[in-house]
Amino acid sequence: MARLINVLQLASPSFLKAALVGGAVVFSSLSLADDVLKEGITPAADASQLPAAAKLRKDTVVAGISEPQGIFNPYFFVNGWDENVTNVIFSRLIDWDSQGKLVPGLAESWTVSPDGKIYTIKLRPNLTFSDGSPLTAEDVAFTLTLLHDPKYDGDTDITLANIEGGADYKAGKAQRVSGLKVLDPLTLQVTTTQPGATTLAKIGGPVLSKAYYGKGYQPGQLDYLRTLHGKPLGNGPYVYEKYIPGQEIRFHANTHFYRGTPPTPRFIYRVTNPSTNFQLFQTGETDYDAFTSRPDDIEQLKLLGFANINLYGSSDYSKVEFNLKRPALQDVKVRQALIYGLDRQKLIDVVYQGYGSVAIEPIAPISWAYDTSGVNPYKYDPAQAKKLLEEAGWKPGPDGIRVKDGKRLELSLLVSKKVLNDALVPVAKENYQQIGVLLKPQVVDFNALMAARKAGNYDLASFSTSTLNDPHDGVWDYYSSEAAVQGYHNAEVDRLITEGNATLEVEKRKPIYHQLYKVLAEDPPVILLGNRKILSASSAHVTGFKPDIYNGLTGSLPDVKIVK
Repeated sequence: MARLINVLQLASPSFLKAALVGGAVVFSSLSLADDVLKEGITPAADASQLPAAAKLRKDTVVAGISEPQGIFNPYFFVNGWDENVTNVIFSRLIDWDSQGKLVPGLAESWTVSPDGKIYTIKLRPNLTFSDGSPLTAEDVAFTLTLLHDPKYDGDTDITLANIEGGADYKAGKAQRVSGLKVLDPLTLQVTTTQPGATTLAKIGGPVLSKAYYGKGYQPGQLDYLRTLHGKPLGNGPYVYEKYIPGQEIRFHANTHFYRGTPPTPRFIYRVTNPSTNFQLFQTGETDYDAFTSRPDDIEQLKLLGFANINLYGSSDYSKVEFNLKRPALQDVKVRQALIYGLDRQKLIDVVYQGYGSVAIEPIAPISWAYDTSGVNPYKYDPAQAKKLLEEAGWKPGPDGIRVKDGKRLELSLLVSKKVLNDALVPVAKENYQQIGVLLKPQVVDFNALMAARKAGNYDLASFSTSTLNDPHDGVWDYYSSEAAVQGYHNAEVDRLITEGNATLEVEKRKPIYHQLYKVLAEDPPVILLGNRKILSASSAHVTGFKPDIYNGLTGSLPDVKIVK
């Protein structure tokens, strides 16, 4: 896969370093002698500088996490931080390697029929859940059945796998999902109605215990499951113990883990935020955390001496979503104007300072689907933004704010507290004021943002996608008529999304997604903001952390050891 390269490559031996000072954007020259850090792991320069607090921990590894909500079920969380928690507790049936290739997890192997419709999955022998109870094909079948339940309202859309009989079960017309057949305790056969590029990943997710989560299960009655969100039973490397809101989440090693008991007895997620994470890492209160990819943060980590620095390209993208249920935003010219009118390059320079790029497509540069040729990049052009607003009938009022049919062009912007949004708010307010749009930012915590978004109480909302393992993931959940929450409907987009997932060969999928990205640029549902590199650091107090974009830190957690 192509990797993300430094985007601020200029003819001169320096580039602009940007910062926010008193709400204004200030630029200064930064010499390229301050080398941009190469991707990969940069080992700690001096482990002897390890802080005392870290040395005192003999059996516990501590990692930072931002805003967990407490829904610790892999199929019901709505918060990506909760997903980080469930990844510690639950193992997947089929995993990803560091390059995004599907590899065995709880499943030892699988076969796919020549027509791409029948999957036969073989489990590893002697699998158990963390309480010692057996994990069999019945548990996998139960999990996939639950995802088809008429009342299931989580974020996993199993309908994309097109399992035979799934639609009838979801509609209450069948007693079971006919495409799920347990051949023996270790073997499950899944029959689908059509091939799908993401089907194997969809059916290869975490496995729920039928005995625990399915006790008393009746189709259409899932309220009992919500009582178990804070009492998860999994099969991953660690067992959940306790969640103290705003402070930490505690785990202990799973002695029944299929890869063997993890070498570190205890693991803790400590709640941090951008204003505290460096200090906690510096003083040894945490052994691992994520940071903003920018020169200052990298230099600070280098100066610690004991930090192993990890840098790699992300597969997500940040964006500002339009609520197309708002009349003003239903006009494509208004949406296009808001993209032209936002200086996204300045924003990315401010935040990432050489470690990010303006997003042109709803996919990251590391993806095989990335191809920006012929796609409108929407370079900053306030004159074009004004022209489009004029054409849409929005005329400047006495104070410069545009008016149409007696209504001012005032837009609310929902943002959560993070570095990208700290820069977005002043840049966007200033840019939009210049083109006659009054922006009203509302800073809320992430969980409140997602609740307001779901309720439709916003005009614009800023957030990032979760990790995208396939280009289909970056478009289906956000832009298809069936799944989009903000009222976006485009028949050509729907057709191309469906065709892209129904085509199995990568080389045949590429032109489909390239055409899709062109259509999305012409009829934009969002303002794409940026692609970034991911920066994290682990303390020399521990070894084994080898994070990658597809597995984060949890993929290497079973191998993490405390240095003696």
